[in-house]
Amino acid sequence: MTKPLKVAVAGLGTVGAGLIALLRQQSDLIAERAGRAITVTAVSAKDRTKDRGLDLSGLHWFDDAATMAAEADVDVVVEVIGGSSGIARATAEAAIAKGCHLVTANKALLAVSGAELARAAEAKGVTLAFEAAVAGGIPIVKAVREGLAGNRFSQVTGILNGTCNYILTTMRESGREFAEVLGEAQALGYAEADPSFDIDGIDAAHKLCILTSLAFGTAVDFGQMHIEGIRHISALDIKFAEELGYRIKLLGIARRTEAGIEQRVHPCMVPIHSMIGRVDGVFNAVVAEGDFVGKTLFEGRGAGAGPTASAVAADLIDIAAGCHRPAFGIKADRLAPLKAAPMADHKGAYYIRLMVLDRPGVFADIAAALRDSDVSMEAVIQRGRAPGETVPVVMTVHNTKESSMHCALERIAKLEAVVETPRLIRIENE
Repeated sequence: MTKPLKVAVAGLGTVGAGLIALLRQQSDLIAERAGRAITVTAVSAKDRTKDRGLDLSGLHWFDDAATMAAEADVDVVVEVIGGSSGIARATAEAAIAKGCHLVTANKALLAVSGAELARAAEAKGVTLAFEAAVAGGIPIVKAVREGLAGNRFSQVTGILNGTCNYILTTMRESGREFAEVLGEAQALGYAEADPSFDIDGIDAAHKLCILTSLAFGTAVDFGQMHIEGIRHISALDIKFAEELGYRIKLLGIARRTEAGIEQRVHPCMVPIHSMIGRVDGVFNAVVAEGDFVGKTLFEGRGAGAGPTASAVAADLIDIAAGCHRPAFGIKADRLAPLKAAPMADHKGAYYIRLMVLDRPGVFADIAAALRDSDVSMEAVIQRGRAPGETVPVVMTVHNTKESSMHCALERIAKLEAVVETPRLIRIENE
């Protein structure tokens, strides 16, 4: 009889506890699909007394996860601690150095050190697997790396953070402002007490960094990512977006251009009836565009115990069954340095919202600033008149360079009649 695959779990939070529950509940199914049993024999967590809703008696406990990775008699270490450095990185490195396979849900670690860990794993002949690191329960890593391996990708676009998608969806449905909806998301457990990682776009950027490497065969390079969050999105912007036929989503976009690979995370206006425009609430979605397959949409829950544990279990089943592939689709030493396309050279359409004093000549000054920066207006929305009062002026502009758009906005912001910082949201029509 084939020996069970012995697993150590570093971290017993939502994901770690969820994984153990899944492996126990689905043990017969998993053994059938993997060809042998998968058994957790060692765990590491800070608090041994915490009630996790699981019977953890009989497991070998370690207070230090890196020590567990180095000393436990296991075949695989699952790292679900999180963080790009510290104990998470030490645990990952110790596992690989010992000759254990490593399964991780740690997008921050991979975005910073993915290529380095992949090289180390290859040198030791072990697997580095990370399905759970991107989009939770959506099997997007395997889809891009394996299912669509016959395609040359032109673009990968994703709603990669469920917290932001929930906030933007709720703002649209309720008409409430960002701060109020964020507070509700925190109360419901969809947002952390310190939500910065999510709402400032960092979490989505880590995931996009991994997708970029998988899709384009480049080494992960988080330092060349353009990142914006959603703090500045207002209920007014969302209302105007609907009027214009768009919805606002925080997107991660990796796109092949003549100048290199764009890697950018920021709010976008997308058509209401587009593939990604219909994805609401806490759901994630990824659209991958290949030269033979065309556009493919992958949608599902991006976080939580069940979806993330499901993704970790898939990696464990592959390892148990003897499936071994390079972490990023090709050998680590063949991953090309990322040639990043400068954000200033990005070309696209834009939404602009200005808050201006309603007085004669204001619009002519705005139009002149756009003209002098070689920016062409497409549509304008201005509701009614309120002489002497502040009113919103909304414009969309035709495709133009990012640098030209910012040049125009700098001039507009200096106009006496413009009373707030101009708001810009990029439009993704494709």
